[in-house]
Amino acid sequence: MRLQPLPAFEDNYIWTLSDADGHAVVVDPGEAGPVLAAADAGLRPAALLLTHHHDDHIGGVDALLARWPGLPVFAPDDARISQATARVGDGDTVETGGWRLEVLAVPGHTRSHIAFHGHGHLFSGDALFSLGCGRMFEGTAPQMLDSLDRMAALPPGTLVCCGHEYSRANAAFARAVDPDNAALRRREQEILDMRSISRPTLPVALASELACNPFLRVDEAAVRAAVERHAGTVLADRVDVFAALRRWKDGFRA
Repeated sequence: MRLQPLPAFEDNYIWTLSDADGHAVVVDPGEAGPVLAAADAGLRPAALLLTHHHDDHIGGVDALLARWPGLPVFAPDDARISQATARVGDGDTVETGGWRLEVLAVPGHTRSHIAFHGHGHLFSGDALFSLGCGRMFEGTAPQMLDSLDRMAALPPGTLVCCGHEYSRANAAFARAVDPDNAALRRREQEILDMRSISRPTLPVALASELACNPFLRVDEAAVRAAVERHAGTVLADRVDVFAALRRWKDGFRA
């Protein structure tokens, strides 16, 4: 299968996973234009997969359904996504054409956020980014940390396909938290090299994120110590470490 990120807006990616004939599942089409252009080049949408309700992830759905009436739309159980033809939740399996993807509930960024895992890929929306995670607009720190733990437990070779090109900014924050992490330094240089020639920094292997992403490393002594220094207090448990880390990132300026 062929994976392709379609750039959208300033920093979004619409992900497509296509078979040899060009049939594809399309993940989080925030705008229709990039998908329509890909269709002109041979892409044949077979289904839409939506991770959450934010408009930059679903804004193109209506135009795509106008072009391809009857296209299946798999989405979380959230009334804010009115175009869904199938509501899916934790433990469900999306089977369409030659694709079979497991649904994971990953609330935190939004209350109904889901991710899709299959064929060696994780479509994480705005829950997990390279070297970062989503802001908690509707969820709590325990929810978000549990969601990250669930994704971190997937096979380390899984390719993380997230919804935004945030890697360079996230790397700057990760280095502030974990400056002695050699794997992180290598990943940051890789990101800088890729972006210098306008290449996507994604997908990225989950193994790399486990070694570099501070939000997946709240149990590491170096990360915890850095967060406690920044917070100016001893933190009771890993949830408090995560919550303080997320607050630090919210106010961080490189």
